[in-house]
Amino acid sequence: MNVVNNKWIGQRTIRPDGVDKVTGRAAFAADTNMPGMIWGKVLRSPHPHARIRSINTAKAEALPGVKAVVTSRDIVDFPIEKGAVTLGIQDMRWMCRNVMARDKALFPGHPVAAVAATTEAIVAEACKLIEVDYEVLPWSIEIDDALKADAPILHEFNRFDGKASNIMSRIEVKKGDIVLGFKDAEVVVERSFTTRPVHQGYIEPHACLISVAADGKTTIWSSSQGQFMVRAMTSMLTGIPQSDIRAIPAEIGGGFGGKTIVYLEPLATLLAKKSGRPVKMVMTREEVMRATGPTSGSKSTVKLGAKKDGTIVAAHGTFYLQAGAFPGSPIRGAVGCSFAPYDIPHVLSEGFDVCSNRSKVAAYRAPGAPIGAYAVECVLDELAATLKMDPLELRLKNAAKEGTKAAHGPVFPRIGYIETLEVAKSHPHYSAPLGKLQGRGVASGFWFNAGGESSAQVNITEDGNVVVTTGHPDIGGSRAGIANICAELLGIDYRRVSVIIGDTQTVGFSNLTGGSRVLFASSMVVTQATDKVISTLRERAAKIWEIDPEAVKWENGAAHPVSPNAGQFEPLTLADLAEKAPSQGGPIGASVQLNTQGAEGGFGTHICDVEVDVDLGIVRVVRYTAVQDVGRAVHPSYVEGQLQGGVAQGIGWALNEEYIYNRDGKVDNPGFLDYRMPVCSDLPMIDTALVEVPNPKHPQGVKGVGEVPLVPVMAAVANAVHNALGRRFYALPMSPPKVSAELDAPAQQAAE
Repeated sequence: MNVVNNKWIGQRTIRPDGVDKVTGRAAFAADTNMPGMIWGKVLRSPHPHARIRSINTAKAEALPGVKAVVTSRDIVDFPIEKGAVTLGIQDMRWMCRNVMARDKALFPGHPVAAVAATTEAIVAEACKLIEVDYEVLPWSIEIDDALKADAPILHEFNRFDGKASNIMSRIEVKKGDIVLGFKDAEVVVERSFTTRPVHQGYIEPHACLISVAADGKTTIWSSSQGQFMVRAMTSMLTGIPQSDIRAIPAEIGGGFGGKTIVYLEPLATLLAKKSGRPVKMVMTREEVMRATGPTSGSKSTVKLGAKKDGTIVAAHGTFYLQAGAFPGSPIRGAVGCSFAPYDIPHVLSEGFDVCSNRSKVAAYRAPGAPIGAYAVECVLDELAATLKMDPLELRLKNAAKEGTKAAHGPVFPRIGYIETLEVAKSHPHYSAPLGKLQGRGVASGFWFNAGGESSAQVNITEDGNVVVTTGHPDIGGSRAGIANICAELLGIDYRRVSVIIGDTQTVGFSNLTGGSRVLFASSMVVTQATDKVISTLRERAAKIWEIDPEAVKWENGAAHPVSPNAGQFEPLTLADLAEKAPSQGGPIGASVQLNTQGAEGGFGTHICDVEVDVDLGIVRVVRYTAVQDVGRAVHPSYVEGQLQGGVAQGIGWALNEEYIYNRDGKVDNPGFLDYRMPVCSDLPMIDTALVEVPNPKHPQGVKGVGEVPLVPVMAAVANAVHNALGRRFYALPMSPPKVSAELDAPAQQAAE
């Protein structure tokens, strides 16, 4: 369809969920209550690493008001030795041990039991009465400690290079021969970097309410990024058939990848089944910070080789990422995305998944890619300085384009990366003057994007309006985008389209909200369903007019004869045809289910200005511009919001956010007071520039936009700080104590 002269696609329509959210009417998981409801709570290990000799729950069970107690004996076991049992990207062998410790507690906060009781006070007291006999074991928190020859091994069965190891796996992507590539290089820059684990920082904690009826039928209300994931994982971990579980998605107060697995739902389900009462569980902020997934900390080394004219000929990246207590760090994102913006003939990118005594990591917005981009884009900055080239010119000279074969496999089709560089270079921000102790940095980034399974239903109501049902929780504005697209296709006002998120029993299977896939995938199935509805509308009009359906066209919300030769008839509107539906064949609607294909990766280029207070060591971001190829901005305000939100999170990652551990191996800052996320006063107005290079494999040209905006940020901030101070920081965050220590140290020596 024409993606230029549209009425609703590309318009800043009012978001359908906006009024409920700003008035407080939107129902989140913790808002849900039921008659007879009782409260669940988790007992968590105080130790980073301990063998569980025994658990005695007798005193807790005897406490008046206690209705049920659950331990690992109640959770379905997936034995390690029987091999992987995968659900999406998760292995249920690890999930069953993450929701409840079995033989060992592997991080402080690891669940060891769960209780349900009539009041929150009683359930808290009951947890204190559970007696756990621990054999405390040596532990390691940091990557370097976990890799030592004498490091305590979390999973004794694991072998790497023939030895017991905390390295759970290694992956690589390669292209050409880096040995030959570096022989051809005239300039080589190699640097090492570290980042700290950071939390996704969603405001709404994990919460659920679960009812198990006498016949075993189970209903789950919860906050998640995928109700079908909740149903499947809960089924597998409790043994209840999926067909007996109905998972209903609540509004979600942020996820960013952190709500793509379950923590509470299997426990609350078992407590509800045992007690015969609905069970509600809500995490405290401290529980969220101690026991749910941050993203990985990392240790990376990047080496780039170039000709003196700036042509990059070789690249080698090595990325060690913390998985936490169980394997699964996002090494694929670090390894696959880091060099993707560049056309480099010889590349080797390798990643190592390292377990240590931290909570299991979860996805965080382009998982792994920001970590890799931080290292690569900082080395690119140093390479540009060595070559005396403008940093954007260096990127332009080596930019991936249509026909470039990426190291991670694909040959790029038409992509908009060069356009993002050109827009950044010509943007007024890039040439604006800088003040004293101010600096400017740039960086680029890439994320794969995804398609996958999606389902949708489009139904015409009796009064001639439209209800669209899709199967993915709306985190990034998918309801507003779908309303725009459906209204465009039908030729009606967008306010006549209601978009709802169906539960697992009202809509076909739909994969998670994640991977920047939802608008891409859901608009495909909605487009096909709407096309089917339009065909039905044309057939109904043809029947009324007694002409051939091919002689009817759908235009501006009504059926019209294709030409005067087809007959002289007054248009039949959507309302007209809905009114006549009972006598002309019945209700009008269609559903479509697809495993959507054709997602294309996204590219962005960012410009960041900082100002450094050398007395206090504070780095302030004073101006920021994010440029991104967004494919087609179906709802520009939401797209801009995605870019701005990613930038805000990246600034926090770069300057302040980190998990701090004490000597006992516990998180020392498990709350938003001490875990320093940026607030409005920490941020400038964030400018955006939307480059639209439509995806030819999508009916509206859509590309995912939600994850790319986080990828370049840390590197852009770090490069700006270097530009301001002439000193390079090789570790994040660049928090005031670290900046002050660096400024107080002797002048930085050239890196070896």
